[in-house]
Order: sequence, then structure tokens, then C-alpha cells
Amino acid sequence: MPEQNLKMNLNFADRLLAAIDEKKTPLIVGLDPVYENLPPAITGHRELNDDQDLEVAVDAILEYCTRLLKVVAPLVPAVKINSAFFEQYYWYGMEAFHALVQEAAAHGLIVINDAKRADIGNTSERYASATLADPGFASMDDTVGADAVTVNPYMGSDSLAPFIKTAKEFNKGLFVLVRTSNPGAAEIQDANLSDGNPVYQHVGKLVAKWGAEMIGVRGYSSIGAVVGATNPGQLAALRWLLPQTLFLVPGYGAQGGTAADIAKAFKADKTGAIINSSRAIIYAHKSSQYAGMDWQKAVELATLAAKTEIAQALGMS
Repeated sequence: MPEQNLKMNLNFADRLLAAIDEKKTPLIVGLDPVYENLPPAITGHRELNDDQDLEVAVDAILEYCTRLLKVVAPLVPAVKINSAFFEQYYWYGMEAFHALVQEAAAHGLIVINDAKRADIGNTSERYASATLADPGFASMDDTVGADAVTVNPYMGSDSLAPFIKTAKEFNKGLFVLVRTSNPGAAEIQDANLSDGNPVYQHVGKLVAKWGAEMIGVRGYSSIGAVVGATNPGQLAALRWLLPQTLFLVPGYGAQGGTAADIAKAFKADKTGAIINSSRAIIYAHKSSQYAGMDWQKAVELATLAAKTEIAQALGMS
């Protein structure tokens, strides 16, 4: 465990940037597994072909995600695991979620828990412990928590304070929802305040304030922002406004964000963001481009294609 302890003593932003340098890409892969979309090689197995059986469905998803991690681990610096896709399967799903966190960590991947949590007081402390902290139980000495978690800021600073405290204690990270990629986000996030600035910019400034004491040697804070690729003008505005904030950028690929769009998330030195792709990679076997191909090979080729496209957009190839 000494190597792991050394790693965990480093600022989260510095660890993430080092992983990006190692894999030569800011692309990360999102795990949002839906049983109906799994490849036939998984669901057709006689022990994994009953989506109405709780344990069978979760076993199929776990088998699929475990194999997928082996494919993408040499290619990308991190994975984002959406906890909702496991929580729907109750206690059995949560056991699978935590098993995947351990599996990804064992492959050397940085793990982002996409949980979008926040509450107030005692409840938020428990959420921070459950979603981000390493377990404090003696029987779980070899178990790690996620490296970062997504959080919702719309209950104010006191709702995020426990997450910030936990991130500091364990040298981990947060990604705060600032301008998300879904169409309905504009109803709230684009609303103008009395000073004429939109809500998302106000939240962005708060993110910079919250993260001011957690800046690593490479100039970025461990408190980052979720900023979608589907609104490139706003993405560019936030990049200028938040020079020390790392962006987690969803919306690239299946949601319509292009490589040219996501390029606006980066500074001139090509740093400042990680780009998430979920469905376009994890369900690559469903694409006509990879029809008839082994699903794991399809995942590999889709990941490599996304890496190349992003590198070209950033002028790195």
C-alpha cells in the first residue's frame, strides 16, 4: 500500500493532470450501464440473460463493466461511474458499484463518482462520507473510495462544506455542477441575476472561491466544475472566468457536443479539462461503424477514435 498512500498524499488536481499526461489524453469514459443495451455476448449467456432477476441483471452489468475497464484502462486517465445506474438495483447494485470502484482503482484509473449529491448539515456529512471518503472501518483497510464526486451547489455553501472538508482530509476532488449539458438547464442556470450576470457564472465564481485553498503545484484547484459541451459559448466564457478550475465536460458525442466545441474548455497550454464520453464508447457495439465486431474491440476502437478526434481539435496530433 505505500505507493497508494504516496499517491493519495498528492493534490487531486495534480494527480488528475499527471494521469492525463501519462495517457496523453483528457478523454475519460463514463459508465452508465443499462442492461438492455449490453452486448449479446453478455446478455446471451445462460446465467446472465434474465433482466427481471435482480441478481442476474446486476451480475451481467458487473461482468460487462469489469471487462470494459480492462479495455479502457490503458487508454484513458479516469472513469466516471454514474451511481444511479447501480442504485436502481438496491443493495445488490450498490455492492456492484463499490466493487467497480475497487476494480478501476486496481487498474490505476482515477474514479469519479457521478452522484450529484448535496444536502445540509448532518445529512451532507453522511453523503460526503458515503460518496467520497475512504472507509474508516477496520475491516475495510484495503478498500478505497472514489477519487472525486460530483455535487449540486443549489442549496448553498453549507451544503457543500462537508464535501470540501472531506476532499481536503483525503486529498480528493469535487466537481460542482455549474452549467450542465441538458436542455432544461437553461431554465435555472441561464437566468439573469440583478447584476445582469447569469446564475451559472455566479456559481462558477463560488466554485473558484471554495477551491482557492486547494490549488496544486500545477495551478489548478481540486474543486472543479461540471460544464457541458453543448453550449460552447458559455463554456468559453467560463474558461476565461475560471483559470484555476478544472472542468469536467459532459455532452461530447451522443449528446451532440463536438470536438470543436470541447476545445473551448481548454487553456492555451491544452490543460484545464477532462472530456467525458459515455454511450458513444460503452455501447460502441451498437454503432453501424463497428457492426459484427467483438464488443470489446468496438469499445477499444471507439475510445481510440475519440482520443484522436480530441487531439486533433486541440492541435496535439
